[in-house]
Amino acid sequence: MIDAAPATRLRAERTSLGTCVRPRFGKRASRSVWVAVFALAAVAVGSHAVAAPAPATRGLTSSAVTSSAVTSPKGAADRPAAGEVGGAALAIHAAKLLTVAPDGLQYIDRGTILVRDGRIQSVGSRSSIDVPADAEQRELGELWVMPGMVDLHSHIGGSMDINDAVYQASPELRASVSTVPANRAMRMALAAGVTTVLFIPGSATTMGGQGVLLKTGLAHYEAARIRDPGALKVAQADNPARWGYGMGRIFLNWSIDEISRRGVAYALRWQAYERGEGEKPAFDAQYEVFRPLLRGEIRVVTHTQVAQVVLSSMRILTGQNSLPMFIAHGEFDATKIAHIAQALGVPAILGPRNMSSQVKSRGVDHDGRLEGLAWAYQQAGHTAIGFNTDAPVLPGEELFLQASVAVRLGFCDDALDTVRGLTIVPAQTAGIADRVGSL
Repeated sequence: MIDAAPATRLRAERTSLGTCVRPRFGKRASRSVWVAVFALAAVAVGSHAVAAPAPATRGLTSSAVTSSAVTSPKGAADRPAAGEVGGAALAIHAAKLLTVAPDGLQYIDRGTILVRDGRIQSVGSRSSIDVPADAEQRELGELWVMPGMVDLHSHIGGSMDINDAVYQASPELRASVSTVPANRAMRMALAAGVTTVLFIPGSATTMGGQGVLLKTGLAHYEAARIRDPGALKVAQADNPARWGYGMGRIFLNWSIDEISRRGVAYALRWQAYERGEGEKPAFDAQYEVFRPLLRGEIRVVTHTQVAQVVLSSMRILTGQNSLPMFIAHGEFDATKIAHIAQALGVPAILGPRNMSSQVKSRGVDHDGRLEGLAWAYQQAGHTAIGFNTDAPVLPGEELFLQASVAVRLGFCDDALDTVRGLTIVPAQTAGIADRVGSL
């Protein structure tokens, strides 16, 4: 019923395009896509792993499997839950662990995850992990475990008052002030295996402010916050063009470049001061976000689509101002410049549209074809491809479906690129791969 990729291919080390070279329109999704499909909140591990039924056991509910195979140490009722701070260690045994390491082997058969004090302490084959005698044993049977998914284009982290459009560029504004931790939309995303989101301002202006990286399932802001700021939001073309009396693309591009130049100059003055050269600059909230940007700690998340507009984004931000960025839409015919994005080190976190249709009014002519976006980027040699929902444009809980549809439209998944595009690729893009994205 499901096309299972041969183990010999899954065991292969990472290559740029795996072994797929052809579109796969109309064919079934591969096994790894179905792993993501069934990552439905079975088990949380250190807040960033989810258990997924293997295709052969998808008729079983995760709760039925886990609740019937837990062995707890004596006196556990009087202590914090196993795996949490102060509790006993937690050993989770599964049929397969999708480790999704940045490079090399991507999974472990019949593996064990050891969790202690709220952190994953070790991951390996059952024979290689030394499980403490007082650890709680959780046997998942035929379930698989994968890292929690990461959505880098989301607006569901709080209230929707994230479009302050008084000025065309407001890099000092922060989405974090409107955060509502563990709100209903985030809990829904968590139920589908999404454990991390980048909550960003809207696209009413060309530079809407700073996003914040959040855990979806933690009830208090201080616990849920991974990084603030998590990114700087920039939007181009249609959305911010509606601002005020109507902005053309030339003015929008000038505005992005002008504010970026000022911000970079501000950050450089601070760097000189920190080296002992020159006076201490005056604090300026408008440009403070450019300091972590210029250090490469965060990136610009760019609402950008159509080849000409995406090219302008990369030219202005990365080319002229040396600011790291990633593409957060990349739709329509933007696939034409995928090779340039690859050369500049610009990741493509694609969505919410996952195909490019013929829109001649935008200069997009596929001769009547529908083209899968991820497939087209991949065919152009791009290797840092991820997926997003732009929630609530698509529900956050449908992030896994973005990867599934990508395979349906030709995306090659021979080297677990779907799971990687939902986990380690966005984690590396956001600079948080030391905390999330892999086991």
